[in-house]
Amino acid sequence: MKKLLLGMLLCYGLSVSAVETKIMIRAKARDAKFIGSSLGGAYVVVRNKTNRQILAEGKTSGSTGNTDLIMKKPKTRGSSIVEESTAGFLAKIDISEPTFVSIEVVSPYNLKQAQAVSTTELWLIPGKHILGEGIILEIPGFIIDILKPRTHQYISLKEIKDKPFQFQANIVMMCGCVIEKGGVWNSEDIEVKGMLKKDGKLLKEIKMSWVSTNLFEGSDLINTPGNYELTLYAYDEQTGNTGVDKVNYVIFE
Repeated sequence: MKKLLLGMLLCYGLSVSAVETKIMIRAKARDAKFIGSSLGGAYVVVRNKTNRQILAEGKTSGSTGNTDLIMKKPKTRGSSIVEESTAGFLAKIDISEPTFVSIEVVSPYNLKQAQAVSTTELWLIPGKHILGEGIILEIPGFIIDILKPRTHQYISLKEIKDKPFQFQANIVMMCGCVIEKGGVWNSEDIEVKGMLKKDGKLLKEIKMSWVSTNLFEGSDLINTPGNYELTLYAYDEQTGNTGVDKVNYVIFE
């Protein structure tokens, strides 16, 4: 009986010794803003590094942040680029001793073809919160969605022969921020091209040009039937941001 009581007391002591420790985790697009509700959020997983136990998980939510504060105002030590509404995930973790954790961010959560994973590791100390800007993980790249042609679209050669065949794609920053000519995210800084294959062999390169907000278009003549694959990429030499999308379609006689 005494042993049982002692065991119960020990268990009770361990349970009450755990302290809630808060850590704010944010995902920020490279050379852009934060990833939040408007894009479906970034998925965050916090694990105990030793045993891989998941301590907290969830999605970032909130706004992409203040453009002037993030992109235009010089940042000095002690200043912040976040506001109260800026997107993040507040992890609340009960720990009784210093715990080494890994943080993984998958973003954008709802756009599988553009997803990137960013990770970091750090010690959490019981009751010592990491708030404010918190931990910011960078997500590089572009989100690209090919709009024309459609996936596995069957197209009659009679309809397109000797006519410009149109290619079209929507491209945004990894936070959903818009790309415009002369804008904060300037289309003129981004190289957008398509690599067109026919029956598995490289056929030609397609130059894509900006036509309106986030929209890029190109065209070329396609006069032979076959199985086609378009790999479309975006590249910003200055920031190192890249993005790719692919589509397969069929031209038949």
